[in-house]
Amino acid sequence: MADRTIQGGDGEGSVDGIRTFPFPIELSVCGVGMQVGPMGADRTWHADAPLHRVHRIDFHVVMLFDDGPVRHMIDFAEYEATAGDLLWIRPGQVHRFAETSEYRGTVLTMQPGFLPRATVEATGLYRYDLPPLLRPDGPQLAALRSALAQLEREYEDTATLPLSLHTAVLRHSLTAFLLRLAHLAASSAEAARRQSDTTFTLFRDAVERGFATNHSVSAYADSLGYSRRTLVRAVRAATGETPKGFIDKRVVLEAKRLLAHTDIPIGRVGAAVGFPDAANFSKFFQQHTELTPAAFRAELR
Repeated sequence: MADRTIQGGDGEGSVDGIRTFPFPIELSVCGVGMQVGPMGADRTWHADAPLHRVHRIDFHVVMLFDDGPVRHMIDFAEYEATAGDLLWIRPGQVHRFAETSEYRGTVLTMQPGFLPRATVEATGLYRYDLPPLLRPDGPQLAALRSALAQLEREYEDTATLPLSLHTAVLRHSLTAFLLRLAHLAASSAEAARRQSDTTFTLFRDAVERGFATNHSVSAYADSLGYSRRTLVRAVRAATGETPKGFIDKRVVLEAKRLLAHTDIPIGRVGAAVGFPDAANFSKFFQQHTELTPAAFRAELR
């Protein structure tokens, strides 16, 4: 990142042992509450800040990448951005730059309070539930690049307007960019929710077909073409439990049905739900119900 864009001032604090770096107002052109410019190799908010270590900032950062891949950690999650992607880091989030990555593109930083409250609400500046990594499609990216380029031109033009009007124009240009960005973030979150719903539905249907013989989360993930992590996220979002917990619950339900409503021997009940060994079935059933299969059946007779 360019030196004047991201080098910070002298003050920084730490509440919980994680260093927090302030917005570098003194390096902003005309001292306004935002900065925009190229990213480069010498990225730091402060001369003493080792950015490859975790830290916080008290301002917003939006990075639009021209190259990649770049790996960046935000609140325990590793994000991989490439050309055309954006990362939106909000105040207070713990993040870390990658030492080995080349950060190329444009970076926007913005001090809290630079925009009026109505604009803050409209642009969702503090929507921490929205995803940090954004991947616009072609038209969205073209519009965002155009808006960001216009903002950068206004930021650097300090000769044609007095400072008060210059600041007002910056606020309007920044608002236009952020409204586009907020729409992209909200759309991305909705698309992720729909994808999560679809993933869970496919998993649920696969479990319904295969629970009698297949209790493996990895096997379901492989057959559906998802990573294990994707499956875990989708099932947690839909049910609040793990995929393994979901499978086990379905197996226990079927075992209960057979024990309660049929006279099939317990060994055969176990085999019917994927446990050829009766002892293993008894142990599994007792772990999930605190009753042996025989005791469960006896309670209902």
